[in-house]
Amino acid sequence: MSRLKFLFALCALTTAVTVCAQTATIKGIVFNEAQQPLDAVAISWDAEGTQTDENGYYLITIPANREIRISFSHIGYKKSSTRFKLQPGEIIEFNPVLKTSVEQMADVVITSATLDQQEGIISLAPETVRKIPGANPGVENLLQALPGVSSNNELSTQYAVRGGNYDENLVYINDVEVYRPFLIRSGQQEGLSIINPDLVRDIDFSAGGFQAKYGDKLSSVLDITYRRPVNFAASADLSLLGASISAEGISNNKKFTALVGARYW
Repeated sequence: MSRLKFLFALCALTTAVTVCAQTATIKGIVFNEAQQPLDAVAISWDAEGTQTDENGYYLITIPANREIRISFSHIGYKKSSTRFKLQPGEIIEFNPVLKTSVEQMADVVITSATLDQQEGIISLAPETVRKIPGANPGVENLLQALPGVSSNNELSTQYAVRGGNYDENLVYINDVEVYRPFLIRSGQQEGLSIINPDLVRDIDFSAGGFQAKYGDKLSSVLDITYRRPVNFAASADLSLLGASISAEGISNNKKFTALVGARYW
């Protein structure tokens, strides 16, 4: 019986030696560029993996007599990979240094635009003016799509707000009040608005509750701001109902600007 135990122990020892002889060991410490140990560095090879301890130390066992690729990765650092081919039972020390990962972003252009947010004021996009159908295309056609704004004549750009009269609407162009913003023909409530939609930059509208600085009209206020030219540009529009043309430019020394427009309807 004792002889059988001896043979069994001898076989187990031989098997352990054989397994040990088919592997190799790599150990070391992972550092950053400041030579500081990095903890929680992920270490992977084949289908296995581990990570460094709080001191940056690691110890792994890999198969011997074949090339093994070992990868070291950590958040915020570039991944590092190294190939090893060790002899059975060989033990080496490898201390990799991970470099900081820097992502190069494309050029970012930041522009600022100051817009005074006022209670009760609705800001409209001038680009949508041309998309609103109407016999007289203009800013007023866009206003008629808002709640509380109406018009009883599709050939007119005049509008009424909340049951008020047509002359109870304030119109400002570049902070200047326009007392007669519509051109009346034949004594009818039709006409061409003085506001040229080709020149408009900002449209602010309020159907009530606007500030006292806008005056004493009862129904609404329409505040129009024309754009400031930054280079030369021109546009023309021709249809069966009329035509319009506009041009803008700036002097060579950037001190003088011009913005003109003409329409016939």
